Amino acid sequence: MLNSGEPTRRQLVEAALLYAGPDAVVTGAASCRRHGLKMLPDGAFRVHLLVPLEHKVGSSGHVIIERTTRLPQAITIDGVPLAPLSRAVLDECRRLGSRREVSALLAEAVQRGVSLAELFAELDAGSSRGTAIPREALHRIADGARSAAEVDAMKVWRLTGLPEPLWNHELRDENGEYIATADGYFVAAGLAWEIDSYDFHFGKQQYAATVARDARYAAAGIVVLQTLPSRLRTEPKRVAAELVAAYRAAEARMRRAA
Repeated sequence: MLNSGEPTRRQLVEAALLYAGPDAVVTGAASCRRHGLKMLPDGAFRVHLLVPLEHKVGSSGHVIIERTTRLPQAITIDGVPLAPLSRAVLDECRRLGSRREVSALLAEAVQRGVSLAELFAELDAGSSRGTAIPREALHRIADGARSAAEVDAMKVWRLTGLPEPLWNHELRDENGEYIATADGYFVAAGLAWEIDSYDFHFGKQQYAATVARDARYAAAGIVVLQTLPSRLRTEPKRVAAELVAAYRAAEARMRRAA
């Protein structure tokens, strides 16, 4: 630096990248800021860098060095190599101890277009250290999103003229074994309506549970219509038409089986 004043954040980031060497990627708060996020905690400015595992450089001063086998493909903004936003947000959240700060940052990221699926996948892929609070916060955000999707599903159903389904209805087979809890179940047609999305079936365990659920539906002879929650708002009339068609097909199938 040629001046004697305090270094700018840009200068601190550039100095950190020079210190870390080639292939370093900016993550955490510094990356989040450059991606445009605002809900970041106050405090001393730190530059969190991801570097290849074989790099021997260590943390120093305002620079946090994290050696990793999962070095992300950098996104370059204004000449600065940044981690993708999902990675940057969670790298920051893992280091925050405040539930309020974690929730605020994750909520902003989701509002800016980062999907819950991406965030849960990132949690599953990385170290489990520091993930308890972010995971809890993401589930709370997801619960709110699911509640909104259920309201949207009811609005779409009202467009169909079909009998009202049983909402959030638990289904069991003739032996009393649990099949699933359908978002909507049309008894007369034997049709289950599931509002499914990667946004709601996040990580490896949740995806496996969804596959197992669909297998139980198939074994029980129940027809399933799966709808993305986003389509309930963007294509309500088309989804309503699909629901009617699925209902008629399931109804005809039941008559043939009788």
